[in-house]
Amino acid sequence: MAIPMNIEELVNGSVVESTRIEFKASFNPEPIIHTICAFANDIDNIGGGYIIVGIEEHDSVPQLPPLGVERSQVDGILKKLQGFCHCIEPLYEPIVEPMLLQERYVIVIWCPGGYGRPYKAARNVYKNTADKRYYIRKMASTAVASAEEERELFYASSDIPFDDRPNLTARVDDLSLALMRDYLREVGSALYAQSDTSDVNDLATDLQLIAGPPEDLRPRNVGLLMFCDHVERFFRYARIEVVDLPDPTGEGMTEQVFTGPIQRQLRDALLYLKNYEIRSRTVKDPSVAEATTVFNYPYAAVEEVLSNAVYHRSYQIPEPIVVRVTPDAMEITSYPGFDRSVSDSDIAAHHIRARIYRNRRIGDFLKELHLTEGRNTGFPTAFAALKHNSSPTLRFDMDENRGYLSVTIPVHPDFLPGERLRDKTEQLARQILEVLPDKPVLLSELARLLGYKSVSRRLRVTVNAMADEGKLKRVQDGARVRFGRP
Repeated sequence: MAIPMNIEELVNGSVVESTRIEFKASFNPEPIIHTICAFANDIDNIGGGYIIVGIEEHDSVPQLPPLGVERSQVDGILKKLQGFCHCIEPLYEPIVEPMLLQERYVIVIWCPGGYGRPYKAARNVYKNTADKRYYIRKMASTAVASAEEERELFYASSDIPFDDRPNLTARVDDLSLALMRDYLREVGSALYAQSDTSDVNDLATDLQLIAGPPEDLRPRNVGLLMFCDHVERFFRYARIEVVDLPDPTGEGMTEQVFTGPIQRQLRDALLYLKNYEIRSRTVKDPSVAEATTVFNYPYAAVEEVLSNAVYHRSYQIPEPIVVRVTPDAMEITSYPGFDRSVSDSDIAAHHIRARIYRNRRIGDFLKELHLTEGRNTGFPTAFAALKHNSSPTLRFDMDENRGYLSVTIPVHPDFLPGERLRDKTEQLARQILEVLPDKPVLLSELARLLGYKSVSRRLRVTVNAMADEGKLKRVQDGARVRFGRP
């Protein structure tokens, strides 16, 4: 089985978080087996991790070019590794592949979260005695689990995340070979070139999208959500709805529904919002030489909040993701709310750091496609984008049981309905003062100077308001009133 990952992106940490990658300068069996065990236990449900043999590390930074592994040693290391994996109980075998990086061989060991967890490994792998321990990952390190962490590990192991479960209502043929190959091409995987001669079964196996006995293989839910042309057949409400409500009465409402593979839904919905809902405006501050461009909703914030909803929603709950756009806000609602590991005080303080990931496999695929961030960096990015745009911050709303989550992105103050009207009025007032001649004129004459065919209500109201404020002077001319400079 091949590893569907671009080795350069894997090493530089642009797709997989650095805490999920362990670099080893050489093959040292004991720490490697302990780390394989820790990744397989996947206590945080983040998708396991990778060990790369042949790269030295200093202060968590891989040193390139790699030291590499001699080609003549590769086969021997693979055989030894297979033998040492019998020190893990129950038996766990990672996916291992030698890869070329900067013309040198490195050995990549992919350790997805295991289905037989919790796993324990011999403390001394050379003797493989009965003295075994549960190993877990703590940030970027491998450690023996404490008694409390063992209890947490057993709890996490009692439930396989929904996206990683086989779907008994579907068949392997429901997966799309074309979509899988498109994914491999987009992420720059070496597996793409080999996929020319692969069938659906082979490629789905390489991507770990199927499970079950050989006589009854079934696609996993993540495979159906991302690599099936008709997702709605298996997940009726796995879609994104964008509703534009320009008026509270519902008049003029438009609705767009995005279906298909969830990564396509996300991209199409973001493109629609960018083209039809996000607007910019240039603001000139007299005290500053340069003009500033602001947006009603900064795209980076919209992208992060919607991507987060696709990543963390439950696909077991028959409700769509709804993006509701009104004149004063954009509200993105998904089901359910934040995990209980995120406290109310954390939400109030905007320190949103989930301990448990609801869809670890979906998250991995979206990160490889650069559609979402990892390790709780999504909301901080949104907060930063709103601050840079001088927009109000995000608002979070959930019910008591955290059955739903609504994230509100307030519109920039310059785009509020009242502000738009005020801006237009101020603009008209400036135009009036620019075209007004030295001698007073009738309102009809002023309208012609402005290029109007007749006196509009807005012009009449603006001129009278300017006269009341002393910006214009009323001059009585018999029964008529002229307006001039004060």
